[in-house]
Amino acid sequence: MQHSQIWRAIDALAARRGLSASGLARAAGLDPTTFNKSKRQAPDGKPRWPSTESVSRALNAAETTWDEFAALLAGRSGAAGRAIPIVGMARAGADGFFDEQGFPVGADETVRFPDLGEDRVYALEIAGDSMEPMYRAGDVVIVQPGSAAVRRGDRVVVRSRAGEVMAKLLGRRNEQMVELISLNPAHKPRELPAADIDWIARILWASQ
Repeated sequence: MQHSQIWRAIDALAARRGLSASGLARAAGLDPTTFNKSKRQAPDGKPRWPSTESVSRALNAAETTWDEFAALLAGRSGAAGRAIPIVGMARAGADGFFDEQGFPVGADETVRFPDLGEDRVYALEIAGDSMEPMYRAGDVVIVQPGSAAVRRGDRVVVRSRAGEVMAKLLGRRNEQMVELISLNPAHKPRELPAADIDWIARILWASQ
């Protein structure tokens, strides 16, 4: 087991639960910085390893067994994840850029991300300040198309039929309207007619 392997496995574990590394630590009742990248190396450059207790608590929070965690370790042993498309919000608003399920078909740039099996995911670079302090301009979020599994309170990316692309919290939702909430208090919640929504995709993970 290598130092990089176990940290990649922790990142993959968090991603499977739709959390950042900080979010996983909070869910486990740990200090939010426990799994941060800044904690993975000592000031002198020596590698820092997560404690068995912190990993165990993270597994409990993610409802994952040690065997499943070992499988994540094994899956990372020979690769650095898989290449997924990355797009910017401005380009995401272009007509014809997404298929009917909300997956980009015109992206020619990719990034590496821990493999999530057969799930279709892509990366989106955040623009604007409506989701500060959670997401800032330039942050990268991993998005899973398909609105069937999206629930109230989820972090989502929404594209309107007019081509506007937004990262928001999903509020109330019914057959007539969809409420989209910003974390930045300077931006008021928005209500869009359901007929004006092209697609809604769930945010699985975000860079920190």
